[in-house]
Amino acid sequence: MDDSTQPPPIDRITAALDDGSQERAVTHLKQLRRDDTERQKTVLRKLRQIAEERPTTLEPVLTTLTRFLTDEERSVRLTTAKLFVAVAEADPKAGSAVVSPLADRLADEDEFYYVRARSAEALGYVALERPDSVASPEVLADLRIGLSFDEPEVREKLAKALEYVALGDQDRLRHHVADLTGHLTDSSELVRYHLCTALVVVGCEYPSALSESQTALADRLDDESPYVRGRAAEALGLLARSESDEAIPEMPSTTDDDAERFLVDRVRFATDGRDDSSVGPPSDEIGTVEAIRNGTEAVVSEITAPDGDECSHCGASLPEAGPPMCPQCGAPH
Repeated sequence: MDDSTQPPPIDRITAALDDGSQERAVTHLKQLRRDDTERQKTVLRKLRQIAEERPTTLEPVLTTLTRFLTDEERSVRLTTAKLFVAVAEADPKAGSAVVSPLADRLADEDEFYYVRARSAEALGYVALERPDSVASPEVLADLRIGLSFDEPEVREKLAKALEYVALGDQDRLRHHVADLTGHLTDSSELVRYHLCTALVVVGCEYPSALSESQTALADRLDDESPYVRGRAAEALGLLARSESDEAIPEMPSTTDDDAERFLVDRVRFATDGRDDSSVGPPSDEIGTVEAIRNGTEAVVSEITAPDGDECSHCGASLPEAGPPMCPQCGAPH
């Protein structure tokens, strides 16, 4: 039977995976022609859908898929990186198998910046459950250093990865508080939010480590974002609780409506005990690693809520002054 009469490559690959035939699936993947970019992307996009639904299905072929991370076509590399994001988000254990090649993409300064961004994001998801496999000195250095030089879209993913490293193991960033603090004035709201959140997470276990960040956190109380202001207040509240003589900066004014509930609750948390009129929220809802872990994605969804156009190719939301390419599918914007 010639190739024209065989099922499409993706059908052959998925059938092999469903049958538990790892060798056959690997063979089909290796047979994909490197010069057939569209077919490669079609296969990778389908595998991404599988990863979102049943990520363990792809475990047998993950190391084979890493070859697409170094493909000559950057659109293939980006599609592959997004596939690994889906794997790592759904199953960090499975994602830990591809940490090394993702770290290589992150460290490559000549790599397309969206590929680096997605690689950082995948590493962050793995770090949530497997911090030991991600938080090497080299990877942490790449994440931190990139905050100074990279494109905004990359910095946002780097900051998110650092937040997730902290959520996975608070000790990993305990001695890097000053490095994170130095970027709290970033132009991106997401960068400021993720880094403030990372500091709060560290402060949940090591509140005294936040002492060197007090001034910078107090400055964030005037941030334009209520979510950044809220995290800054939360961090200062943790610091004040650990040091009884620590003066609490003047908190931002708030309104008691739902739109600023995130900020309101954290201001009350920070000022709880300073005066008898303050009634703070339950202590297990704010100022704990578990509360942040359970709630940070919802905050990011609020921050990134659509306020611009949609990509005509994949429907992803695009800000009015967005990048020249869609960060979701790589199509021109």
